[in-house]
Formats: sequence, C-alpha cells, structure tokens
Amino acid sequence: MYKLIIPTVLGDIAIVEQGGKITHLFLHAQQAPAHAPQAQTPLLRQAARQINEFFAGTRFYFDLPLAAHGTDFERQVWDVLCTIPYGQTLSYGAVARRLGRPGAARAVGRACHQNPIALLIPCHRVVGANGALTGYAGGLDIKRKLLLLENLQARIF
Repeated sequence: MYKLIIPTVLGDIAIVEQGGKITHLFLHAQQAPAHAPQAQTPLLRQAARQINEFFAGTRFYFDLPLAAHGTDFERQVWDVLCTIPYGQTLSYGAVARRLGRPGAARAVGRACHQNPIALLIPCHRVVGANGALTGYAGGLDIKRKLLLLENLQARIF
C-alpha cells in the first residue's frame, strides 16, 4: 500500500494504491492511513495527473484502475455513479430506480457515504430529490465546489 498527497484547489488530497489499483481517495489528506508510505508510483503519478487535469477543466472522466471494497449493493451503487456524466446530477431515488430498487434511496445515500474513492467514483453528483445538496463525506462545501466546477466547465464545452 502506498499513498501520494497532492495539493489541489480543495486542499491536500491523498490517493492510495494497493495491488496496482486505486483503493482510496481522501479529500482530507490527514485521513489517509499513516502507515502507508508516501511514494510516487507510476499509477499514483497518473492519478495525480488526471486529478490535476480535472481541476484544470481539461478532463471530464477518469481512466484509472479502481478497487473499491464494499458490499455487493455498495459496488452496484458505485457502478451507477460512474455512469453519471460530467456536469450532471442524479437524485438518490433516480440511482435507486436505475438499480431496480425504487424504494432504496436511503440505502443509496449510505452507499455514497461509504464510497472509498470519492471524486474518482463521483458521489458528489448525487443530490436530493429536489436538487438540494445533501450529505457528503467530504463536506457539503467540497460537494458544492465540485458541482460548481463541473457545471461551469460543462457550459463552456
């Protein structure tokens, strides 16, 4: 397991790699495991480059090997999140309906909260039924900034 801490417009972010895949992304770098040594592996450098391109407005999707550990349901939710286009949002209920479980909006919310690879698995694109910003493990301020960044970029291109 290795980590790389990079500065971003949101503050320092920690990316964690294990077994040749990204397993975690911490929007608050201090939450990264202290026992993971800092390293600049090829994968972590590639992830840092893609994240920097995202914040620069030149990358609209991530192309990295991910290994998010969770329950079957959580992984199904995360798979749906990866289909939400840049600059767009879905409600928790819409994600539940895409899973064929229309009554599971709250469970979708819990799965979003458990997402270990925030940003790369874009749980920030999930909003309340009325479009309101609701819970986000990284904090609502970061969620707001990410959505603002994407909406501004989406209008330009």
